[in-house]
Amino acid sequence: MSLLDTGKIMVEMHDLTKIYVEGDETRSVLRHVNASVGEGEFVALAGPSGSGKTTLLNLISGIDTPTCGDVFIDSVSVTKLSEKDRTLFRRKNIGFVFQFFNLIPTLNISENLLLPLQLNHSNKEQSRRRVAELLDQVGLKDRLDSFPDRLSGGEKQRVAIARALVHDPKLVLADEPTGNLDADTGMAVMSLLERLVRSSGKTMIVVSHSDMVINMADRVLTIEDGQLAQRSWLRG
Repeated sequence: MSLLDTGKIMVEMHDLTKIYVEGDETRSVLRHVNASVGEGEFVALAGPSGSGKTTLLNLISGIDTPTCGDVFIDSVSVTKLSEKDRTLFRRKNIGFVFQFFNLIPTLNISENLLLPLQLNHSNKEQSRRRVAELLDQVGLKDRLDSFPDRLSGGEKQRVAIARALVHDPKLVLADEPTGNLDADTGMAVMSLLERLVRSSGKTMIVVSHSDMVINMADRVLTIEDGQLAQRSWLRG
């Protein structure tokens, strides 16, 4: 599925620029990035280390704010929201998958998944059913009471995928989701993430150096030296 197929834009980036001031020096990380991502599209962000990929992901999510420019998610200007409203918007509309899992070690697997639902004040009984359903889908229904330190890297990332999807977000953002896994485990985890995201019609943007991940995407946006250098359509 591509932007041209869906007819609806989920993410719009308008002239995004990010400049950091370090003492008397300024460092330009992103410069005038313009791009759109369609509803249901899987877009990979590629480029060399330090090119600005993770910074761009942080601007899309509202974790960071641009020096200038704007980000729209489902027609909402995330950039113009207050810090509190950006946090609330993120909790409801965005799911995250990180390279190092970011599971809370003092919570068991069920509690890690319940937390996003609790923050959104979801119904408790419906939340428990949703958690059980997703853990079943990622093959971990028998590990509800296990703690993260008892899981392998692949199992932790499967939990992280379930957590990213548990609150039914419109947009999934993943930063090197296979970067901390061996090749076979990474393939299995990424295939699971792709299947779950596509089957639910969600939009996904993934930062990755992995050719395997990039080849799964509908489209690749390549960032070089803080600028959008290339747009490649992989699927029609």
